[in-house]
Amino acid sequence: MLSERACPLRIVIDYMCFLTMKLLQQKLSAYTEPQKAMAAGIYPYFRAIESEQDSEVKMNGKKVLMFGSNCYSGLVNDPRIHEAAIEATRKYGTGCAGSPFLNGTLDLHKRLEARIAEYMGKEDAMVYSTGFGVNLGVVSTLTGREDYILWDEQDHASIIEGRRLSFSQSLKYKHNDMESLEKQLQRCDPDKVKLIVTDSVFSMEGDVANVKRITELAKQYNAAVMVDEAHGVGVFGEGGRGVCFDQGVADDVDLIMGTFSKSLASLGGFIATDKTITNFLRHHSRSYIFTASITPASTAAALKAIDILEQEPEHQQALWDVTNFALDGFRKMGVEIGHTSTPIIPLFIRDNFKTFAVTHDLLEEGIFVNPVVSPAVAPQDTLIRFSLMASHTKEQVAYALEKIEKVFKKYGII
Repeated sequence: MLSERACPLRIVIDYMCFLTMKLLQQKLSAYTEPQKAMAAGIYPYFRAIESEQDSEVKMNGKKVLMFGSNCYSGLVNDPRIHEAAIEATRKYGTGCAGSPFLNGTLDLHKRLEARIAEYMGKEDAMVYSTGFGVNLGVVSTLTGREDYILWDEQDHASIIEGRRLSFSQSLKYKHNDMESLEKQLQRCDPDKVKLIVTDSVFSMEGDVANVKRITELAKQYNAAVMVDEAHGVGVFGEGGRGVCFDQGVADDVDLIMGTFSKSLASLGGFIATDKTITNFLRHHSRSYIFTASITPASTAAALKAIDILEQEPEHQQALWDVTNFALDGFRKMGVEIGHTSTPIIPLFIRDNFKTFAVTHDLLEEGIFVNPVVSPAVAPQDTLIRFSLMASHTKEQVAYALEKIEKVFKKYGII
C-alpha cells in the first residue's frame, strides 16, 4: 500500500491508467452515479433474494415483506403451477434450442397460443420469449415509412424502443390526454395507417388508460389500437382479462399485448389479434423470428395460471381487498399517491437522494419497495413504487404502513 507521501505517485499512476484506456472505457468511466450511492450506503439495486418470490421473502438470512413484486395475482408459488412446470420439463426438457420460426415450436406452444386467443377473445395469438420482445417486435414491424405511430408519453420503455426502431412517423400525445391524442390524429394523412399504442395500467404511477375513449377516437379517425395489458391482466376484468375487458371495448382493440412474468407467474409475452396481423408478424417480427422460444416450464406455467385466474375469482377479490385497504391507509397518512386506483401505488418523494435513503431504511425495517428516480422520471417526480399481491394480508399491509409512516416522518416527507 502506498504511504501518504506517495499520493502524488498514485495520482500519476491513475492518470496513466486513464490514458491507456480505450476510448469506450474512457467515455463510460465518467458515469459514477452508482458508485456515489454505494459510497453513501444507499445503493438500492440488485438486492439478492434467497427464497421464492412471495409476500414474504428472505434476504441476508432475514424475513422481509415484499412490496416490490409484479405478481399481482399472487400465483407465483401456487403448487399447481409448480407441478405443471415440472411435468413439462420432464416431457420436453429445459429448453427449445431454437426460435419458433425454425425448430423451437412445441405442440405445447401451440396449445398456449390457442388458449390465449380464446382467453382474449381474438382469432389468434403469438407467444414471444419476453414481454419486452413483444412490444419491440410488434410496434417496430406493423407500420411503414409513410404511416404513423401515436403513443402516450408515459408508455413503457419497450414500446418506446419499438417505435424508435420503426421507420414510421412518431407522434407523442400527452399522458392520458384524449384531446392531445385527437390533435395528433388530426395531423395524420387520412389515407395512411395509424397505430395508437398505450399501456392499460401505467407501470410507475398506477393510473389507468381511457381505452374506451381511445377506441372511439380510433373509429373516428380510422386508426388501429394496440393495448399493453402487462399490468392489467390478473387485475382487471372478468377472469383477469384486463382493462380492455373491464371497460367493455376488447372487441374494438385490434391488438392486446400481455406478459407471463407478472400475474401469470411465468416468463414470456403474447400478442392476441386477428390472423391477418399474426400472419405478417410471424414472418417479419425480428424479436420473434430471431429469439429462442420460451421454455417448456414457462409455457406450462402460463397455461395453468390462465386456468386458475379464469376459474378462481377469489384471487382478484383478495387483491382488491388489500389494495383498497392500502390506498385508504396512505390517504389517511397524508402521502402523495397521485392518480392511482390500482395495486401499483406511487409514494412520491420528489428527491433522488431521499428516495434512495428511504428505500434503504425501509429495507432495514423489513419492507422491500422499489425506488424510481431520474432518469426514469424527472428529478422532481421521484417516488417509491409500492405494489400489492393477492397473497398479501391486511396485517402485512398495516405493518408496512406503520414503518413507511415512521421513515417518511424521519425525512420530512409527511
